Amino acid sequence: MLFWYVPAPNEALLISGSRRGDQDTQFRIVTGHGCFVIPIKQKARYLSLSLRESEITEECITTQGIRLHVRAIAAFKIGDDTASIANAARRFLAEQNNMEELVGKIFAGHLRSIIGSLTVEEIIRERDRLAQEVKDGSHGEMEKLGIVVDSIQIQEIEDSSGYIDNIAAPHAAAIASAARIASAKADMEATQQEQSAEALNAQYKRDTAIKTAGFSAEIEEAKAAAAQAGPLSEAKATQNVIEQQTILADKAADLTDKRLESEVRRPADAEAYKTLTLADANRDRVNAETTAEAFRQRTIAEAGRDTVNFQTEAEANRVRKIAQADAESAKVRAEADATAKKHEADGDAYAQRTVAEAESAAINMRADALSEGNQALIAANRLIESLPALVAAAAEGIKGSNLTVLNGTEGVNEMVAGVIGQGLTIYDSLRKSVAASSSTNGSTPVKLAETEPAKTEPKKVQP
Repeated sequence: MLFWYVPAPNEALLISGSRRGDQDTQFRIVTGHGCFVIPIKQKARYLSLSLRESEITEECITTQGIRLHVRAIAAFKIGDDTASIANAARRFLAEQNNMEELVGKIFAGHLRSIIGSLTVEEIIRERDRLAQEVKDGSHGEMEKLGIVVDSIQIQEIEDSSGYIDNIAAPHAAAIASAARIASAKADMEATQQEQSAEALNAQYKRDTAIKTAGFSAEIEEAKAAAAQAGPLSEAKATQNVIEQQTILADKAADLTDKRLESEVRRPADAEAYKTLTLADANRDRVNAETTAEAFRQRTIAEAGRDTVNFQTEAEANRVRKIAQADAESAKVRAEADATAKKHEADGDAYAQRTVAEAESAAINMRADALSEGNQALIAANRLIESLPALVAAAAEGIKGSNLTVLNGTEGVNEMVAGVIGQGLTIYDSLRKSVAASSSTNGSTPVKLAETEPAKTEPKKVQP
């Protein structure tokens, strides 16, 4: 059909403009079967999947600094899977004829890099390793390009410095020397073979002469034997008769021996073998029974001994464990009691020491106060302590009386202020009297703490 496209077995058909394109490629890839292409709306292109070759000729420098001219052949093709075809289509669809050049440059770069890490000897002896390393090193880049490398072959290695020739010189000299030695050996062996051939020829001539003489002697002997044939034949006939009679007697003796063998010796041997076999069997049976009984008795005795040993060890272990547990328990209780008693004794001693120190400090303070003549201070402190009681007594006297408060709230405030003023007047007179008494006694004047009248909020009384 006009719009029916069928790719060859080594081609892939790429159809763009179709809505049914693959999610990753955005275009359809058809291999192995035909496909209908809508004109104008869709566009079809062919991508060759056939094998390609790239020739690599590169100048490389080894790790020894030797400059080499390397020529290699790389066989590659676009992969058959969808991802490889898509990657190759994006890069080479319009320039399929330039694939060999691009791939050759990539392989050339890896070839230079890998040869730079090897010596000349390794490159010459391990060409397969060099090719495999180039193939492995370029695998990632080839996969991105959608290319599968079938093989890489190192065809030729040349150097302009003569390093490889110098390496081969000792081997060539050794081979030349071995060739000369082999030629000399061949000449010597050829000479030996010629000498051996001449010796064999002489020996053959000698043997021929000896055999000729022997044949002549045999002819003469045959002639003499023919002359004595008659008497000799009679003697031989007599000898043959005697030999036949001897053979007949031997056969008769053999027959007698065989009859004795079958009638007397073999039955006797069979009976003796039977008796011996029965005796051996009875002996083995008795030995087996005796051994079994001894093994049973020994096993029973060992089992009883092991049982007693196990019971004894178990009981001893139990008693030992109980004794250890009791000892540990008694040790722990003793340590706990000792610790508790120690803590109790320490607490009692600390409490007694604290009380004694407090009492001693109080006694010392009272003694210091009395020794310095501060009796006035003590009396003043006692007056200050009794001042709230005096004010409270004055207020208590007012509490039970019937008072008529004038001016409402102001009248109550004036009354409270009067009570507080009386208490302060009493405090002031006491302070002056204490000061006078202390100056008369010649002691240091004691200054009573001046108290500031408390600020109290006046209570609101309903008129």
